[in-house]
Amino acid sequence: MKEIIEKNKCCGCHACFNICPKDAISMQEDEKGFLYPVINEEKCINCNMCRKVCPVLNKKEEMKNKIKAYACYNRNLTERLKSSSGGIFCLIAKEIINRNGVVFGAAFDENFGVKHTYVENVKELKQFMGSKYTQSKIGTSYKDVKDFLDNGKYVLFTGTPCQIEGLKSYLRKDYEKLYTQDIICHGVPSPKVWKKYLEYQKNRNKEEIKDISFRNKDHGWISFRMKILFNTKIYSKDLGQDPYMQAFLKNICLRESCYNCSFKKKNRVSDITLADYWGIDKVHPKMNDNKGISLVLVNSNKGIELFNNIKEKISYKETDLDQAIKYNPALIESAKHCINEMEFINNIDNMEFDKVVKKYVPQSPAYKKAINIVKKVVKYVFKNQRSKPNVQK
Repeated sequence: MKEIIEKNKCCGCHACFNICPKDAISMQEDEKGFLYPVINEEKCINCNMCRKVCPVLNKKEEMKNKIKAYACYNRNLTERLKSSSGGIFCLIAKEIINRNGVVFGAAFDENFGVKHTYVENVKELKQFMGSKYTQSKIGTSYKDVKDFLDNGKYVLFTGTPCQIEGLKSYLRKDYEKLYTQDIICHGVPSPKVWKKYLEYQKNRNKEEIKDISFRNKDHGWISFRMKILFNTKIYSKDLGQDPYMQAFLKNICLRESCYNCSFKKKNRVSDITLADYWGIDKVHPKMNDNKGISLVLVNSNKGIELFNNIKEKISYKETDLDQAIKYNPALIESAKHCINEMEFINNIDNMEFDKVVKKYVPQSPAYKKAINIVKKVVKYVFKNQRSKPNVQK
């Protein structure tokens, strides 16, 4: 079988899938549920377009644009609370839609898988709001973007850094009406693990899922919670209690390329980068109201244009980029590989989801220390009880 790129480097951006003139490339799941390109050699004409548009094989030279960094939040409290951080995305998206444009982003499908799609009106933007912690399926989105651009439409494409670079590589030229926004990405979790988690929740609650919020703010932005609405029940656990968030944050279910990401860098090809402004309590404490603050990196002239056009609707403060990176190292640093990863994946079909997470997800040193202390106390008490004489009254 011909390979476009080594599997451990492939980010799954779908650029090769979208560019193939003979539809000789299909995206197929591996044992972890991630999609990788597979070439049908009978259809392949050896044009090498797939390799020419691969963003990993054709790394763009890092631009040296001066980046402006801001701490921001949307003044519309309703929009802000429905967002993962400061509610900046929906303002940028509205700006493009008000130009009769199209916005692409990650949304849930009917089974709560995550796919890339597009909307053309403000009412539908809500499906893109809020984080989706699993890798989205790009499908034919890059082709759709090109069709809209070729027809003179404004387009905002949002996604992970690798998805943005995949799109730019696929297009192979600049478009005046294309705007892009990426995120500071921890890494993309396995769609298979997400599916298993959903099955676990449905079996546990004996009801169908109606809605999901990965970053619910009922208890504040800093103590965000996984919240799932069922027909008659509500599940709500913070990031330290929910087994899926534990697996994600401990790096046990990420795509292989995320452990040596080709797109971790200060200077992005996107026009704007959005993230949570972790560390806001130390850098700009007066802005920290626990309702969500965005870190906004303005990377290009188009980014400056967009930011200037939403200024009246946000509260913002310019911030030092290096200081921001100190508390948001995922901008430039890849996730650390978890040694239990394959054991976790190999057992996820055979064990209850919470049990397999408890067994294979490494706990923090403080957590382990607390558990060991409890064990020692219990052992000590048990030993002393056994050594006491049995006195009857």
